[in-house]
Amino acid sequence: MSEEKMLKTINPANGKSLKEYKMMTDDEMNSAVKSCHEAFLKWKAKPAEERAKVISNIGKKLAEHKDELAKLMTSEMGKLLKQGEQEVDLCSGICDYTAKNGPDSLKDEERELPEGGTGLISYSPLGVIYGIQPWNFPSYQVVRYSIANLMAGNGVLLKHAENVTGSALLLEKIYLEAGLPENLFKVLLISHDQSDAVIENKLVRGVTLTGSPDAGKIIGKKAGENLKKSVLELGSNDAYIVLEDADVELAVKTCVQGRVYNNGETCVAAKRFIVVDKVYDKFKKAFVEQMSNVKAGDPTKEDSDIGPMARKDLREELHEQVEESVKKGAKILCGGKMPEGDGFYYPATILDELKPGMPAYDDELFGPVASLIKAKDAEDAMDIANSSRFGLGGGIFSKDEEKAKELAKYHFDTGMVFINSFGLAKPNMPFGGVKDSGYGREHGTFGLHEFVNVKAIMLA
Repeated sequence: MSEEKMLKTINPANGKSLKEYKMMTDDEMNSAVKSCHEAFLKWKAKPAEERAKVISNIGKKLAEHKDELAKLMTSEMGKLLKQGEQEVDLCSGICDYTAKNGPDSLKDEERELPEGGTGLISYSPLGVIYGIQPWNFPSYQVVRYSIANLMAGNGVLLKHAENVTGSALLLEKIYLEAGLPENLFKVLLISHDQSDAVIENKLVRGVTLTGSPDAGKIIGKKAGENLKKSVLELGSNDAYIVLEDADVELAVKTCVQGRVYNNGETCVAAKRFIVVDKVYDKFKKAFVEQMSNVKAGDPTKEDSDIGPMARKDLREELHEQVEESVKKGAKILCGGKMPEGDGFYYPATILDELKPGMPAYDDELFGPVASLIKAKDAEDAMDIANSSRFGLGGGIFSKDEEKAKELAKYHFDTGMVFINSFGLAKPNMPFGGVKDSGYGREHGTFGLHEFVNVKAIMLA
């Protein structure tokens, strides 16, 4: 077996190799796709209530394996152990919610036809759905799309990020242990070129990707060329706006959490902090103080606030973005220095005096680096927020909740808005974005209906 035919995992806390996994041959990959399709043909015939029982059991089995899964995620990508446990809890919650509400969301709907007669709308399973997922939430990213599609009656294929291969295979084992039919959820240990062949495979009916905008353009184009439905969640540069009537203490505390949660490697993390002039200095002073106190350390230790970044190249890329911004006039208020020693650690960092054309202003910084931007007033803050090419999430801090809701509803050009809070995902709320953050929605009924055949049946 040649070197390029192996997938490798590395512990980012010390840079040491964890494990190697043999990649599939083309024949093995095609056989897995075919087996998944055959399993789908049986699964789709089962009543939604029966599928829901298996989904519920997956939630229970995830809870049983919580310690094992959390430890594996920490060793593979460096998230704090306690945050890995929170991630598994969220996954169990998604299973519970889907099992409870899925059958109703998939029920037939009757319509009276204008000229008489009855119309029936059914949500029929579509087929095999292929998911290409990132490493930052190794369990949640998989559960988010796979549970909805299994509930809908589809088969599911997964190409996970190489550095969390072990987590992918453990999830496959857990799903099987919960009673999911064999081959219905399959992990593909394949290359990017092989992945293109999966998208082209006639048995695959839909494609979902969470990744970068560049990856989204490639996968969206490939899916479109093959007339396959796709859902793309492509990261963001989320703006958190602090208005003059904000509770500044709450805003600072929440913004620090929103920037450093999951080591700052979250698509819907708080990244740009747009603060109106009247409270800017007050916010800045407290923000720098609290970010300076964020401790990077061993992710298995209780006293660590952030762990290492997931990979060496990701840390290098982040530092380059910081240095490029500084070259163009940005000012480092804390952090910003590449640490020495083992592991891919990076300090909590704040950049100030930012302008368009700087990476810290325009681009997604996928790590614990905050971009601090001054706005004249609320209108200017919203203009700055919406000037981004991204549109996944955002936040508003104001004591006037009605005004904040109005800004969120009519002015914020994103798929999600958090008011006086920071959040990741709720099982019953749509998750997804606009502009370069992609299209389509996951979670709740919205996710259940992405990859189904909405079928019109008309009776005279």
